[in-house]
Amino acid sequence: MTVSRRLFIGCRQPAKLLVLDTQSGKVIGTIDVGQRPRSIRFVMDGAKAYVSNEVAGTVTVVDMNARKTMKTIKMPEGSKPMGLQVAPDGKKVYVSNGRGGTVSVLDVATDSILSTTKVGTRPWGVGVTKDGKKLYTANGPGNDVSVIDASTMQVVKTIPVGSVPWGIAIGPAVR
Repeated sequence: MTVSRRLFIGCRQPAKLLVLDTQSGKVIGTIDVGQRPRSIRFVMDGAKAYVSNEVAGTVTVVDMNARKTMKTIKMPEGSKPMGLQVAPDGKKVYVSNGRGGTVSVLDVATDSILSTTKVGTRPWGVGVTKDGKKLYTANGPGNDVSVIDASTMQVVKTIPVGSVPWGIAIGPAVR
């Protein structure tokens, strides 16, 4: 098993990713991103990363080899991007847009928005099934989880779950 020597940390002040060497414990670099980075997800075997920036209403695309911002994607009006999840095939990134009440689908090849779907009140966490067929969003103040058909990006079910759900983790089947 290969152990990563780099840790990437989203910082509110200043709006950067810190690059930490895990062996020395020292900061070895920074990468500019948008205000209040919330989530980081890697694609293309770690060559590229997406960072959701809540206050900026953007997603930053980062070239991880060069450790530089490639592009900033402005999310739909009213969005406060929170959670990110990469499709199992690595071709799409799903973004929960918080106060915007939506989930957007980003195309990894073009770093552009393919679609945006209304899902619930303040979706924070987002998860995708291993087969890529369904998405789930934790809709904070809505006290529910939306189930979305990933092929149509339509909400197929809403599940009440209690008080202020934040995160989503889809685990392996229990035997």
